[in-house]
Amino acid sequence: MRSVLERASARETAARVAVGAIARKLLSEFGVSIFSHVTRIGPVAADPGAGLAPDDFLKVDESPVRCLDGKAAEAMTTAIDAARKAGESLGGIFEVIVFGLVPGLGSYASGPERLGGRIGGALMSIPAIKGAEIGGGFSLSALPGSGVHDEIFFDRQSGYSRSTNNAGGLEGGVTNGEPLIARAAMKPIPTLTKPLKSVDVSTGKAEPALKERGDVCAVPAAAVVGEAMVATVLADALLAKFGSDSVADIRESYLAYLRRLRGNWPKP
Repeated sequence: MRSVLERASARETAARVAVGAIARKLLSEFGVSIFSHVTRIGPVAADPGAGLAPDDFLKVDESPVRCLDGKAAEAMTTAIDAARKAGESLGGIFEVIVFGLVPGLGSYASGPERLGGRIGGALMSIPAIKGAEIGGGFSLSALPGSGVHDEIFFDRQSGYSRSTNNAGGLEGGVTNGEPLIARAAMKPIPTLTKPLKSVDVSTGKAEPALKERGDVCAVPAAAVVGEAMVATVLADALLAKFGSDSVADIRESYLAYLRRLRGNWPKP
């Protein structure tokens, strides 16, 4: 099984991060910025923060667990150290936030084109990811509709806006102009220094699993991969809407689109 283990290793995500860096560079040409942070490791949950802005992420990489909540970050580090001593591993949750997206990326017309499905699939393709959600995600299922849907407001100076973002920036498979928020849940890494029970496939007899080198917790690294995957999907959606001949031509199409959107605002 060695060849399978090696090919399925998360080391292949290094290539995804490289591609994501190019996608991020393209998106930055159109005012789009992408960040991530860890909101849970094992039993320790961080304060997710409300109304986060790009400046809030300036020092996220200074935290060894990439957590914005300093108190929770210390507790996460302690939990990881305890798991290492016990021969255990820990999973967790990370959040990716995208700022500056123009409304209208993606499509409502078919399932494969919906950005929610594409982003969810991209996150779920990362090794060890077992769950993905957009915006309020699973928590919205317990609320009435009036507590879930984001009301729309209009101001002639700033245009359309919302006071909440439960939809996480996506509606009907299309961006709505609010920050895009996606989360992914990562299971604990299966390579334990304290092996679990298994079976020898040649004899059918019970045998302990082999010991494998491995990290105790890879959630902070997975968050970086998550940024790359979301960036790749969004860059593809941007090119699909505005063309892909050159950045200059894409920008002309993009600016014309913005002028058309503003031209459709209610008249005085």
